[in-house]
Amino acid sequence: MAERITGTPDEPWSVAQLGAELKTYIGRLGHLWIEGEITQWSNSRGNVFGKLKDVTGDATVSFNVWSSALSRIEGEFAQGDRAVLLVKPDYWPRGGTLSMVTQQIRHVGLGDLLARLEALRRKLADEGLFDAARKRPLPFLPNRIGLITGRDSDAEKDVLRNAQLRWPGVEFRVEHAAVQGDQTVPTVLAALARLEADPEVDVIVIARGGGDFQNLLGFSDEVLVRAVAAATTPVVSAIGHEADRPLLDDVADLRASTPTDAAKRIVPDVAEELNRITQARAQLRARVTQHVQREAERLEAFRTRPALARPETMIDSLAQDLARLTARSDELTARVVDLGGQRLDHLRQTLRALSPQATLDRGYAVVQTATGSVARDAAALTAGDALLVTLASGTLDAEVRAAHP
Repeated sequence: MAERITGTPDEPWSVAQLGAELKTYIGRLGHLWIEGEITQWSNSRGNVFGKLKDVTGDATVSFNVWSSALSRIEGEFAQGDRAVLLVKPDYWPRGGTLSMVTQQIRHVGLGDLLARLEALRRKLADEGLFDAARKRPLPFLPNRIGLITGRDSDAEKDVLRNAQLRWPGVEFRVEHAAVQGDQTVPTVLAALARLEADPEVDVIVIARGGGDFQNLLGFSDEVLVRAVAAATTPVVSAIGHEADRPLLDDVADLRASTPTDAAKRIVPDVAEELNRITQARAQLRARVTQHVQREAERLEAFRTRPALARPETMIDSLAQDLARLTARSDELTARVVDLGGQRLDHLRQTLRALSPQATLDRGYAVVQTATGSVARDAAALTAGDALLVTLASGTLDAEVRAAHP
């Protein structure tokens, strides 16, 4: 059956006529209940603009919720939610766009993708892959930076430009990979392996400039997440999407909010560093000057002390002390000698008073036998015994003529 053709080359429809016909035709659909997974939910001035993805197929439609209808909708909705929407298809001829004007939204349950993602997140967290303790610090100034990103992407330009503005001498090794779709995981894994094998690469950045929830699913793949966790080189995640946090953000050693933020986090700002060096030099100079000045003041204080200003005062003072002690010593010595002389005289007098010589001087004599013993008893002597008589001056030899006991 031949396809019906409306209009002719000589009498074609105008674009406005086509738009009017489409608007009329689509308007006949009336209100429809449709089911899907919310992959985009943006609130702008009280109106919501979003996208709804088929739960099994690869179809996506845009929808909007005007503020008048949004105020009547119960519950909170966000990306990843599975929902049914009461929509009125509407074609806008001026812009040539089709949109689903939404009147009601109801939750069906957590989206399958989000449910699987959350389950994997909990599993990897339980294994400790997200622990802060295993995060590796980034080098202060990397020798070479590995960058994994899409070819000719804004993310690549942002990272390179901002990093070079901060540190003009920075070096990059760029590995291009698919950043959405089925080839995301294998190409990113291959790029990661190549950069890991380069000993001059000190840090690796995986960058993408945001995107829809479904376009970021590759960066939550378990194989990719485990490969990043096992990498020996620090990895920075710069996917650039705040609402849907891929698992790569959690396992990476550093999460940057945007590719531009990644460039600022991986290299220092040369102007800031030069300013810090200038400040450090100024502080060091001030402290050294202050220290030298303080020591000079202390030295001057030492020099003005009397002991150093006139050192002879120490000798004079000690000489006076020595003279005083010498005089005192002489005085004490003389006193001791005098006391000793007086005592010696007293002892001499006492000795003389007790001496046998004094007795002899008074006219007594000492009679000794031939054996040298003092004769004390006449009965012990016999006639003819020889005697020695000691007088006050001299001795006499005598002989006993008769004993009279």
